[in-house]
Amino acid sequence: MNWDLLISDKRFGLEDYHNRQSETRSDFQRDYDRLVFSSPFRRLQNKTQVFPLPGSIFVHNRLTHSIEVACVGRSLARVAVTELMRKYANKPWREKLLNLPDIVAAACLAHDLGNPPFGHSGEKAISSFFSEGAGASLQHELTAEQWSDLINFEGNANSFRQLTHQFKGRRPGGFAMTYSMLASIVKYPYESGAAVHANKFGFFCTEKDDFKRIADELGIKRMARADGRMVYARHPLVYLVEAADDICYEVMDLEDAHKLKILSHGEVMELMLGFFDCERRKHMIEVMKGIDDPNEKVAYMRSCVIGRLVECCANAFVENEDAILAGEFSGCLLDKINRAEREAYEACDRVSWAKIYSAPDVVDIELAGNRIITFLMEKLVGAVRAPELNYSRLLLSKVPEQYDVHSSDLFTKVQAAVDHVASMTDVYALDLYRRLNGQTLPAV
Repeated sequence: MNWDLLISDKRFGLEDYHNRQSETRSDFQRDYDRLVFSSPFRRLQNKTQVFPLPGSIFVHNRLTHSIEVACVGRSLARVAVTELMRKYANKPWREKLLNLPDIVAAACLAHDLGNPPFGHSGEKAISSFFSEGAGASLQHELTAEQWSDLINFEGNANSFRQLTHQFKGRRPGGFAMTYSMLASIVKYPYESGAAVHANKFGFFCTEKDDFKRIADELGIKRMARADGRMVYARHPLVYLVEAADDICYEVMDLEDAHKLKILSHGEVMELMLGFFDCERRKHMIEVMKGIDDPNEKVAYMRSCVIGRLVECCANAFVENEDAILAGEFSGCLLDKINRAEREAYEACDRVSWAKIYSAPDVVDIELAGNRIITFLMEKLVGAVRAPELNYSRLLLSKVPEQYDVHSSDLFTKVQAAVDHVASMTDVYALDLYRRLNGQTLPAV
């Protein structure tokens, strides 16, 4: 793969109108702005990240997480670009590299756009509805490819669908984003049937040809598979988007856990100081002597840790760039950073799984989310299968027109039901659940 092809401002769905505009914003900056002003992005403010949505204590939601990931991703790309500009000083396309921070920032902003309500438990609930629940009866009415997509529902693949699919009444190309930005969000560039691990793939069968068109245009390497499955190497910028996401969720989850008193101040300080050598630790401890507020101390430490990990991951990207471009790099950038920082990150990860993700409030959200999404899936899928029933008619009238729940094709109808549920916020899903159960009624 080569950067000259990998960096393309051609817009998906608007290829016939592609022209270089003489404006103050690049097409990649326009991608970022288009996302900020979109409804799916705004809805992220009411979608769970890890902890229940904020009450008196603010914790992260999907919106704030995505904004922070975009900031970190932009920083990662800037550090990497500085080195790449030196490496490719004599290349005629060298100036294209200056667009990398904007591409990565936009991709980071969009990386969670397809996540359903209630965090990762929402993904599991949708998959389980088909693999274990009432949706299992559909298996023999669908193709193997379609069934695989449903029982392995993946938020990353749904993000790609949200951005590229032409929903009813919408323009061709979905959001009409640039090819490079779209390729940069596909963390697992293969179809569900080629996935090594369940729920880890990059596009549904309905968007398979769309991804192929983008990948071929950008010169993304296709990997040989004996079974003929469509598997590609990652676009190189995926590694920076992934690193930004991993850095943010790990470090920010610690800060949120500290605010919620799930982790003590001492525990968090020990974990964060573990990223630095003795001399740097002494300096940081000295700085914190002038800070009385424990939350501010953690915020200072958090900024230091993120800064250190940005430097390490950007260096790992540059050092492994040749392998990445050859499609031969395996793992993630955090696997390749210095041993001390990697071990500190792994220590944070162990504590997160032991104390944060198993915290009572987090588990309660998973349990409630599973129940709510399963119920909504049962009602909506039942309605699209039997639209002639009175209850189905009433329920389908509440579904936004962009979702083709009245299609003559079964999979299209079922996927429209999934699209609708996945697009819901936690608040709306809970409200609809209560209304359909008769627990709340409009004021009369």
